[in-house]
Amino acid sequence: MWYIIKAYSQFLRKATNQHGVHSPFVYTFVTKCLYRKISKEAKNQLRAYQNKLRQSDEVIEVTDFGAGSRVFKSNRRAVKDIAKHAGARFSRMKLLYRVVAYFKPKAILELGTSVGLATVSLASPKTGKVISLEGCPQTTAVAQKHLKSAELSNVEVVVGDFKQALPQVITEKFDLIYFDGNHSKEATLNYFEQLLPTAHNDSVWIFDDIYWSPEMTEAWELIKQHPRVSVTVDCFWLGFVFFRTEQVEEHFKIRI
Repeated sequence: MWYIIKAYSQFLRKATNQHGVHSPFVYTFVTKCLYRKISKEAKNQLRAYQNKLRQSDEVIEVTDFGAGSRVFKSNRRAVKDIAKHAGARFSRMKLLYRVVAYFKPKAILELGTSVGLATVSLASPKTGKVISLEGCPQTTAVAQKHLKSAELSNVEVVVGDFKQALPQVITEKFDLIYFDGNHSKEATLNYFEQLLPTAHNDSVWIFDDIYWSPEMTEAWELIKQHPRVSVTVDCFWLGFVFFRTEQVEEHFKIRI
């Protein structure tokens, strides 16, 4: 936690808003997407999904394949507590919704479904199909039930260890990938390299919690240096990666 506080302080000293951006592509992304509000209808749809989870009395035994939890001491967890402490915050749900509505991706991949809070945000604009991978069968069942209740037919949740599940989906190109499955340096870099063949010039990749730990920040810095990466936008909680060959290589820190 102390690392995150220190990192955020350093981020604020270096970050800017749209007035510090000289790239037309990034300026438009910041002003038309990151700083744009979603409709009241969309906000209510996301809030309704979140509230149903937070009102659930269900308790499940979680199988954790990631870097562990800073909140939970046991794998036996109430769904409402997962939604409150481990799922995407509402501000992040709205941001993911805006990104999908802005770029209109046809093929979306999510690494780490959990109970579906980010998934519903990626799927609700209904621009294309969402494939979401989750290692834990118990949280997968919760997500599938609530996504079905939300009448989102454009989502497919695939359950299984990512080592087995990823090879099943890398045969196609993805317009947007949201990485939120394992907050470790090694796993993040492995997923990045494994999924690179699915990226195209207009792909958008989003990395969650890039300041989760010093190791995650190291992974983020290495991703920024990859020769296929042209532009990154660091919003502290999320890092955006672009592969646009027509862009001059630039890296931005943006306050949102």
